[in-house]
Formats: sequence, C-alpha cells, structure tokens
Amino acid sequence: MRIVTASIIIAALSLGTPAFVQAEGAPVQSEAQTPADESTAIRSIQVVDVKHLEPSVRSKVDEIVAQTSEEDIQSLRKSIDAIPEVASALKAKGLSSSQVVAFNIADGVLTLFAKTA
Repeated sequence: MRIVTASIIIAALSLGTPAFVQAEGAPVQSEAQTPADESTAIRSIQVVDVKHLEPSVRSKVDEIVAQTSEEDIQSLRKSIDAIPEVASALKAKGLSSSQVVAFNIADGVLTLFAKTA
C-alpha cells in the first residue's frame, strides 16, 4: 500500500491498536511480498469507528485528521480502493473508503479508522 504522508503514519503508529477493537479477520496477502516484507505484512484488517474509541484516543485521531491535507486523505482512500481485501473489509462493516480518516499498521494488523456521522 502506498505511504500517504509521514505525519499520518507516525501519528497513526503512535496510537497503537485499541485492545477493545475486534478484528475483521480478512487476511491480506500481497503477491509482491518478499521475505524482507514479513515484518510489515498485513495478516488481518480491523475497521474501527472513531466514535467508539475512548475519548483520549479519539482526540488523537481527530488531531491527526485536522493536520492532514485533503489531498493526502484522498490519496489514502484511493489506495484503499485499489486493494480488494481492504475495500471488502470496509464493505463488510457497511462502510466505504470515503469514511476512512486514518490508518495504523502494527504487528501485521491494518487498522482503518472511519468516521460514520
């Protein structure tokens, strides 16, 4: 997946994965994956509605979103749409890439943070 901006990645990685988030369980395998990529390989996808986050974590996500350009958000959403497994995980939750505002990749888990209303 294309890296959108350093600020999104750094901020998203600092959030970590909330323990109360349930995994979507959609395994993702990249055909271009090499042994060097194993530490960053995505093994599962989580979709988190920002409104279900604890207030402290929600405020961090809101801060990230406020500092991110619309161009970067659109680039992230295009990247999501280009990966069928990720788009499917969103669709299974009744969401689309247009609702994703941030992401996190840690320990093989891709977490997408979405705003629903």
